[in-house]
Amino acid sequence: MIWRALILGVATLACAAQATAQDTGLRRLTDRDDLLGWEAVGRLELNGQGFCTGTLIAPELVLTAAHCVYDRNRTLRAAEQITFRAGLRDGAAIAERQGLQIAAHPGFNPRGRLDLENIRHDVALIRLAAPVPSGQADAFALHSGREYGSNISVTSYGQGRAEALSRQRQCNLMAESGDVLMIDCNVTFGSSGAPVFSQVGGRGRILALVSGGGTYRGRQVAFGMKLPQRVAELKAQLRRNPVAAPDRRIKRIRVGGGNSAGGAKFVSAGD
Repeated sequence: MIWRALILGVATLACAAQATAQDTGLRRLTDRDDLLGWEAVGRLELNGQGFCTGTLIAPELVLTAAHCVYDRNRTLRAAEQITFRAGLRDGAAIAERQGLQIAAHPGFNPRGRLDLENIRHDVALIRLAAPVPSGQADAFALHSGREYGSNISVTSYGQGRAEALSRQRQCNLMAESGDVLMIDCNVTFGSSGAPVFSQVGGRGRILALVSGGGTYRGRQVAFGMKLPQRVAELKAQLRRNPVAAPDRRIKRIRVGGGNSAGGAKFVSAGD
């Protein structure tokens, strides 16, 4: 019951509670060296209606919160209205790609309130019109298993820190209920969809996404969901409804050859 009462009193991070004054260790990734290894986290531009945070989990797939891909009328956005700006820092992005296809989890109700059921399904995948090479931004893997480790961190954009990523190196897992986690991370407007990382062994893996937030016993908290099953379901949804990427190849005209009536042949060249 405490979970139900708490969640009903907070909101999605499109309208999150203000941060408390606690020292969270949040740090802006200002320099290129600071950003190294975090380029796969980017800002999702939502057609002039704000932004969210998204993360590459494959060169062509961005993971974010489902409520980010719905507009103010609670209608699924057109994919081409979403732009992913990987590693955006002070106006410059490592890579910029337009959306091609969206899969929002069918268990998420865009007209519903932030409750346990909506949080656990607040997951979406955006397939990009062109992949981001791993040499530019190395995609993150998902966390699996029960061991989260002691190092839980969050990397996000947000109100007041919209122009560069900020990283909080240490959060605490305060509670969990089924597939929903409560973490004392510093999150605000725009942090929706931000990756929460677990550090078990080598490079961090995505443990959850920020779905909503608020305050609990005077501390700022974020709610997220366990991901492996949700993401597998979304990948299957994308496979069932494939969308062809636009043909971005350059067309060259070679005059005087070929068998066409006009004497011209179109030859495709790579990017």
